[in-house]
Amino acid sequence: MTTPLRFLVDEDFDNDILRGVLRKVPGLDIVRVQDVGLSGAKDPEVLEWAAQAGRVLLTHDVSTMTTHAGARVNSGSAMPGVFTVS
Repeated sequence: MTTPLRFLVDEDFDNDILRGVLRKVPGLDIVRVQDVGLSGAKDPEVLEWAAQAGRVLLTHDVSTMTTHAGARVNSGSAMPGVFTVS
């Protein structure tokens, strides 16, 4: 049995894309950074929360978020995943 993916949407993520995804897949388990009290949080904090919650991060931030995600992987920290969307 597979575990369904659970997502955390970064603060910078385009809400039009988010709404479109939820229209196509209404039952998708997605929460926004803003909904979990992480508005304005630094990238490492967002990634730590996502890891603890077992959520894959959706972001447009390819410049810094991917660097912090790579650092987590290299340090052996939990990293459920990051999808960067251009």
